[in-house]
Amino acid sequence: MMLPEVHLVCGTRPEAVKLAPVALELLSAGRIRPVLVASGQHPAMVRQALAAFGLTPDVELSLHRETGEQAELYSGLLPELDGLWARHRPGAVLVQGDTATTVAAALAAFWRRIPVVHLEAGLRSHDIGSPFPEEANRRLVSVLAALHLPPTDRAARHLADEGVPQDRTLVVGNTVVDAIRTVSRRGRAFTEPALVEVERRARAGERRLVLVTVHRRENWGGPIASVLASVRTLARRYPDLDVVLPAHPNPVVSQQVREALRDCPRVLVTEPLEYSDLARLLGSCTLVLSDSGGIQEEAPSFGVPVLVLRESTERQEALDAGCALLVGTDEELILDAAHRILSSPEVAASMVSAGNPFGDGQAARRTEEALAVLLGLDTRLPDRFEPGQHRALLR
Repeated sequence: MMLPEVHLVCGTRPEAVKLAPVALELLSAGRIRPVLVASGQHPAMVRQALAAFGLTPDVELSLHRETGEQAELYSGLLPELDGLWARHRPGAVLVQGDTATTVAAALAAFWRRIPVVHLEAGLRSHDIGSPFPEEANRRLVSVLAALHLPPTDRAARHLADEGVPQDRTLVVGNTVVDAIRTVSRRGRAFTEPALVEVERRARAGERRLVLVTVHRRENWGGPIASVLASVRTLARRYPDLDVVLPAHPNPVVSQQVREALRDCPRVLVTEPLEYSDLARLLGSCTLVLSDSGGIQEEAPSFGVPVLVLRESTERQEALDAGCALLVGTDEELILDAAHRILSSPEVAASMVSAGNPFGDGQAARRTEEALAVLLGLDTRLPDRFEPGQHRALLR
């Protein structure tokens, strides 16, 4: 008997990371066939991310890009996705998050009257311009989705406030927690050789490790310069720190980072890290400075506090739980918050004592069960994610 298919569409590394546990769960449960569709937005990074889970794309679309502009990207994505589903119609299309691929896939599936399932639905900053264009993207997908899978109760309330019926919403947790656990437990060696000694020093207690990631478009230019200045100051003030900063692949951003941190002692600037390297590195960190949404969700599983390098965050749960502080890109605010954490182990421990508010490692299972109900394979709704039920740290 042919199994019903669900197409899991990913175009960026975060999408691939968060969809991979769902693909693995669908394969394990054996009642729905997952088809991983790589949209072509960031093909190499998607393949790299999926490889960390032992997966490869089942379908790889091809895009011709010259300018890198949004209009060009959508003009490539929409015909490719529409053509795929004209030739082969799945039972549902699962999209994740708020990227251009997410919007394009939701639109193309909606036009073909294929049910759209939105994983990580309901995130809101309530500022259409920040993050840009992600806040608009996620709102657009919410209009098109037949089933919404928010990670938390707060995200579900946002959907309810916008008129989404409760019977089309299920709180499942965030699959990034499933992902980070899966990869961490595989114990893969570093693919970036320079990280081996950094990890050894941190594990031996010879140094403390700080991870810095800064890449969001709204932080390009002056805000990144302020963050990099704070990194230089931290390295100077704390001689027991090692700092690792994976540079964004955009050549302008990468050049700015490398020039600002050239010859800065104990600061290692790397190429973008493979997901397995990032997961392993987080396990040795004392502190993370990041404007990444994923890092805010992953770091609490390792008991690592996060300074959020943004003016607002749609992941308010991290702030409410105390595991993250919103500092923006102001150098003085960054340094003050970092000092409080680095100078007091008690402060650092208190920030992460409540565990990870985003997930318990069961989000992929709940997603599989929700898809089975949508496709008429089951009538039992899965349990809802309840934060605070699992506090084990990945150390």
